[in-house]
Amino acid sequence: MSPARSLAGQLLAWQMVIVLAVLGCVAGFSAVQAGRGFVDAEGGKLLSVAENVAATPGVRGSLADPVRRDPLATFAESARTLSGADSVIITGVDRRVLAGPDPDRLHAPLPLGESTVARGRAWVGVLDGRLTAHVPVMGTPGDGRGPHIIGIVAADRAMPGLLARLTDSPAGALALLGIATLLGVAGSLLVTWWVKRQTLGLEPREITGLVEHREALLHGIKEGVLAMDQQHRITLVNDQARGLLALPPGCLGAAVDDLEVNDRLRDVLTGRARGADQIVLRAGRVLVLNRMPIARGGQRIGAVVTLRDRTELAALREELETAARATDTLRAQAHEFTNRLHTIAGLIELGEYDEVRNYVDLVSRTRRRWQDQVTARIGDPAVAALLIAKASLAAERGIGLRLAEDSRLEAVDEPLSADLVTVVGNLVENALDALASPAGGGDDWIEVAIRHDGDAVAVVVRDSGPGVAPDIAAEVFAHGFTTKAAGYGPRGLGLALTRQACTRRGGSVEVRNAGGAEFTARLPAGAGAAP
Repeated sequence: MSPARSLAGQLLAWQMVIVLAVLGCVAGFSAVQAGRGFVDAEGGKLLSVAENVAATPGVRGSLADPVRRDPLATFAESARTLSGADSVIITGVDRRVLAGPDPDRLHAPLPLGESTVARGRAWVGVLDGRLTAHVPVMGTPGDGRGPHIIGIVAADRAMPGLLARLTDSPAGALALLGIATLLGVAGSLLVTWWVKRQTLGLEPREITGLVEHREALLHGIKEGVLAMDQQHRITLVNDQARGLLALPPGCLGAAVDDLEVNDRLRDVLTGRARGADQIVLRAGRVLVLNRMPIARGGQRIGAVVTLRDRTELAALREELETAARATDTLRAQAHEFTNRLHTIAGLIELGEYDEVRNYVDLVSRTRRRWQDQVTARIGDPAVAALLIAKASLAAERGIGLRLAEDSRLEAVDEPLSADLVTVVGNLVENALDALASPAGGGDDWIEVAIRHDGDAVAVVVRDSGPGVAPDIAAEVFAHGFTTKAAGYGPRGLGLALTRQACTRRGGSVEVRNAGGAEFTARLPAGAGAAP
């Protein structure tokens, strides 16, 4: 089997076919034009020859006298020789040939076709492939008769062939054909070279293989890949990216601004949010996005975004942080108990037994008062246990944790309880981190308010810290993370998870400065929460 023809060879062959087709059309047009010119020029000559013969007195006299018809052959041959016509024929009124170059046609009827000569009018046209002129011979009026037809003179000439027509074409037409041929061949070679350069010398089967290989790679990798052009229209998206971003099936060609995505994701995809490893929350997932601009020849032509699912990693991180917070709480409690035991031991060594009794009573009353206060107002065991544990951690850091007087929470279902633990825990941790900063210090405190608000539970966490920076306050929840979150800090991710827990249930979370930072979260109860 012969090897497949190269792309350049195929293009050249097709271009040559097109050039030849164009040249054929031009040649055909030129032949038609040459044929028309031949009919116009030679037809006029043949008509003139036939008219001269028909007007000759000898011809008219011979046709009028049946006895004197022998001279007709002489008149016909003389006119043919002088004019260069192929034949000159003279017939009687009955259209039978009386004189002509072909003896076999003598006394045979002259074919007229569409000629108008029988009606007394001269005619020029193509008859049986020959250019023919017919002229009637009119008799002299007499015997009371007017002008009447006494015979017909026919002169004809063979039509030239196609090659003869092209040869007889004007020199300009032939030159035009030659120039068109040269330009067509040169254009075909140029197009072949350009296509070869554009395809980097690859043949169609190689290009097809590369496309299939690319598609297999894009849809086979675990990470999501999304490409966009300069107008932020999606030009490529693999299955993983479509699933992670919850994009509709017909998203190819759609602009990012037209998609139903949150502002944070839109900013990262369009490049308004810059930086590596951008955290985005989408469809209940924690995603890490990296956007890389694409340039060719120094001109930016688009961008490609890679996505990684960090939902499981974030969940594990949250579990580790929960375990770490529990460890810190136990350590704080152990440290607190150690200090109290040392105090009791010192008083015993000093023999201050009454002071020992008073000190133990004071410690027990203080701890029991906080536990009684929490359990009396918070009916959910998980949330109550969280607040009791956080009090020991805050006390170790020299920060007072208190419960607002109007706090009231009845027992709630398990999913809402888990979300409340996430929200309260992250907001209290956020407040502890804020008060631990250099701007904090002094008589620091954190106040937690938990109350039922219609069919939802409202959580308000206030602190005596410096508050939220104005340039972050407007974006911290709209973007789902703070500046600290970009470095995978626990504070920013905790706020993002807090927002996710609220929005998942159809609630909200916001922050404002009121002496310190005040975070307000609202979590609707019931099974109708958004997924």
